[in-house]
Amino acid sequence: MTSSTTSPAPAAPHPRAGRRCHNVLNALHSSHYFSPDVTRELAGLGITHPSAVNFAVRAAALGAVGPGVVTAAFYNYKHELVAAHVPHIWRIASPEDVLAARLRGVDATLRRLLGDDAVASPEMAEAAGLALHAAEACTRTARPLYSAHADLPVPQEPHLAYWHAATLLREHRGDGHVSVLLGAGLDGLEALVTHTATGKGTRPKWVFSTRGWDKDEWRAAEERLRTRGVLDAEGELTEAGVALRKEIEAETDRLDRAPYEHLGTAGVERLTELGTVFTGAALQAGAFPADLIGKR
Repeated sequence: MTSSTTSPAPAAPHPRAGRRCHNVLNALHSSHYFSPDVTRELAGLGITHPSAVNFAVRAAALGAVGPGVVTAAFYNYKHELVAAHVPHIWRIASPEDVLAARLRGVDATLRRLLGDDAVASPEMAEAAGLALHAAEACTRTARPLYSAHADLPVPQEPHLAYWHAATLLREHRGDGHVSVLLGAGLDGLEALVTHTATGKGTRPKWVFSTRGWDKDEWRAAEERLRTRGVLDAEGELTEAGVALRKEIEAETDRLDRAPYEHLGTAGVERLTELGTVFTGAALQAGAFPADLIGKR
């Protein structure tokens, strides 16, 4: 009779470690929203308006859904902007064609930003394996964007598998984050205003051009937040506002802990290390507009 042993579970990482890992993975994932390569691929399908491109590439995994579903899942876009493009985009190109075009655009984007050597490197394959392993512990319940992307096949090439896994982890956290924002009593625009007030969110000019809100609506949201004691007269977060944003991120961490606990402390540290290198290279290559982030 032989005795059997089981391997000990990997040590659980600090809650903030998962957030740091997510941040570097999400940055590389998000580069495709600003990519001329993706824009060119969608234009080849006949989808050319910047907002239409954005809605198509992110919502295609959901299928040919209507504007209500997209507004609900995306949370911080003005419904009228969504309805101006959805479901019209699905009459131009099918979700399946959009997904294929998106993957071609992502392939070109990662090769342009990182270089062919990085794309083909052992480190990229290692990062893909770690990220996919973390994503094994993601859960579908109440997470529509994650669940839709989890139904898609994993690309064979390591750099695309890494991007796919980063997408799964981003949408898993994002779906949970939306639940937390709803529980905190912040509507989509108020969530944007408070995030921008932290100095880590999108500048108002980009909110106006990409989310469909205007300056008057932004000011009205600020006034609502002042009434709640979240913002001061200058539009800065009050002490209560800072506490609220910290609570939101901490609760989002709690809802998103499973993938990183599954990966373990050493795995999270290594994935963060590898992701930081890839994201750093993408940032140096100009993956994002220089004035995207800031308070004003």
